[in-house]
Amino acid sequence: MGRRSSALFYDPTGARYGIPTYPWRMAPAHLLTVRQLAARGKRPGGQSPVAQVLWRSRRYSAPGGVRVAYLYDVRLALPKRVPTERQRAALAKALKARRVCPDCGRDAGYVLSRRLGLCLDCADWEDIAA
Repeated sequence: MGRRSSALFYDPTGARYGIPTYPWRMAPAHLLTVRQLAARGKRPGGQSPVAQVLWRSRRYSAPGGVRVAYLYDVRLALPKRVPTERQRAALAKALKARRVCPDCGRDAGYVLSRRLGLCLDCADWEDIAA
């Protein structure tokens, strides 16, 4: 079985793909994905992707099985915004509302199914199965 070639996705000038493109794990160190930026406490800050990483995947059913990850320049990234206490309180209140059963009024400890609209204890299983 032959070795997969990564030369297909190596285009640092962007001539072939319109944007600088690198194979898996071959991008310059200053180019990071959104998740990598977030792990460093940063966000793209409105900048457009400056490059991309392409790789083949057997799991992905897109044409050709090619996946993409967009890269941002860490030098242009901004610090993550920190929510205020009021924003945190509002978010906590909204998340709690998604866990409270409208029938029994107790916190189920999990987000209620939108299909059922009730906690599992209050759901009428005979109506669900039909």
